[in-house]
Amino acid sequence: MPVISMFYGIIISMYPFDNKKYSAPHIHVKYSGSECVIAIPNGKVLEGELPSKQLKLVQAWIEIHVDELMADWELAISGNRVFEITPLR
Repeated sequence: MPVISMFYGIIISMYPFDNKKYSAPHIHVKYSGSECVIAIPNGKVLEGELPSKQLKLVQAWIEIHVDELMADWELAISGNRVFEITPLR
């Protein structure tokens, strides 16, 4: 599972060929024992949960990096290596 970004204890990943369960572009997020799947580009939680503060940080990060995330999504679903994306600062 390639990690594409990490910030404030939040780990964001994107799996190769990961378009079977959710056809919508999405990322996997882990934070302190919590996990969720979040849609790109709208930031909607598809599965799981995160604490409210961390969810808002991830949603803001998605909004800032939506174009890079969509480019990584296209790479991931075709089995190619994804690129790291600048963390939230």
